[in-house]
Amino acid sequence: MTIELINTGTELLLGDTINTNAAWIGQRMAALGLNVARQTIVPDGEVIKDAIAEGARRADVLLITGGLGPTNDDVSRESASAVLGLTMHLDESVVEHLLAYFAKRNKVMSDVNKRQAMVPEGAEVLDNPFGTAPGLYIPAACGKGRGLNCAMFLLPGPPRELKPMVEAHVEPRLKQLMPDLANRFTLYQKVTGMGESDIVVHIEKDLEAMAAGGLELGYCLGRGDVDVRLSGQRDVVEAGARLVRERIGDFIVSEDRRIIEEVVVDQLKAAGQTIATAESCTGGELASRLTNVSGASAVFGHGFVTYANEAKAKHLGVDMALIQAHGAVSEEVARAMAEGCLQASGADHALACTGIAGPTGGTEEKPVGTVFVALASRKDCTEVRKLFFPGARDRFKVLTTQAALEMLRRRLAGLAIPG
Repeated sequence: MTIELINTGTELLLGDTINTNAAWIGQRMAALGLNVARQTIVPDGEVIKDAIAEGARRADVLLITGGLGPTNDDVSRESASAVLGLTMHLDESVVEHLLAYFAKRNKVMSDVNKRQAMVPEGAEVLDNPFGTAPGLYIPAACGKGRGLNCAMFLLPGPPRELKPMVEAHVEPRLKQLMPDLANRFTLYQKVTGMGESDIVVHIEKDLEAMAAGGLELGYCLGRGDVDVRLSGQRDVVEAGARLVRERIGDFIVSEDRRIIEEVVVDQLKAAGQTIATAESCTGGELASRLTNVSGASAVFGHGFVTYANEAKAKHLGVDMALIQAHGAVSEEVARAMAEGCLQASGADHALACTGIAGPTGGTEEKPVGTVFVALASRKDCTEVRKLFFPGARDRFKVLTTQAALEMLRRRLAGLAIPG
C-alpha cells in the first residue's frame, strides 16, 4: 500500500509553525507496518487541488491535513471533491455538531462555519470532539469516475484535533483496507539514561539476527530518551522485547508510550507518596513537566524556583556560607537545596537542580553545561549526580530534568542510581 501525506498551510512554509504532524503521522504509520512514500507541503489556496490530483494518481491512500477551516482559503474539501468529480451537500449532523460546539462555549455560530458542514457525496464524516472541523474519509471507489483508485482522509491541522482522529478513525480503516495489519504488533520500549549508540552496542546484533523471523527494529530519538521500536508478529516481538529487557532492562522507562514524568507520577500515586522540586538553572522546567501530567496534583504540591542565591537561602534554608565556599553550582549546594526543599515542603521526596546553562558563566573548573542534580527522600539517603550537558539552553533544561526524573524513577522502582 502506497501512502502519501499532504500537509497544507502557508504557515508551515513560512516557518511560523513547525510541521510536527508529518513526524507524528510517519511514526504512527511505521507502527502499523506502513511507510509514508512521500510528504508534500503546500500553501493554503488553489494549489491544494494540484497536490491532491498529483498524489491521487500515485498513491493508494492520501492523508491530507489542514484546510478544513471556515475561511475562503480552507479549500481541502472543495479540492478533493473537484479532483474526484464529486458534488457536495450540507450535512445536517455536522451542523448540529457545530451548533453544540459553539453553544457549549457560550458563542453564536457564524454562517461562515457552515462551510465546514459541506460533505462530498460518498464520504464518511469523522467526528472531531476537539474542534469545529470534522474529518472526512473518501473511499477509493469514489474516484472511479475519474479513473482514480485512491482513498483519501481529510484531517484537521491542529495536532490536538488531528491525533485523536488518526487513532480513532484513520488507523482502524487502514487495517480494514489491509487485513494483514490486524496480525501485526508493535512495541515501543522507551529507554533513558543511555545514548542511541550504547543501546545499539547492547542489543542490535542479536535483534538483527531475529529479522529472519520477521522482527523489524527501529529507533526514534525523543526529548532525552530513545524509543526502541519492535514490529512483527506478536510472538517474535515478545521474544525481541525479552532480549532488550535482559540487556538494558533497568533503563527501560515504559513499554506503553508513557514518558518519564507520566511514569513517575504513576509510581508516586501507587506508593502514596509526594514530590517537591527546587530549581535554579532549569527555571521551573521540572515542575512544569510534572504538572503537565493529568492528576499530578495528587503527588506534587510544592515547586521552588530559587534562581538567585538569596532565594536559595530564604526559601530552602541554604547557608550563604556554603554557597560562598563551594559556589552555587556545586554538590554541596545541590544537596542542601534538595534537603531544604524536603523540609520546607513536607514531601516524601525532593529533587533539586543547580547548574550553568550558558552560553556564558562557565569557568575552566565548571564549564557551561555543568549541572548537579540531587534527590533527597524521607526514608533514604540523599544522592547527588554531577552531569555535563553542553549545548543550547533549552536542550540543557530538557536533559537536566530528564536526569532528575530518572533518579526519582529509579529510587521508586528500587533500582540503583548511577554515580
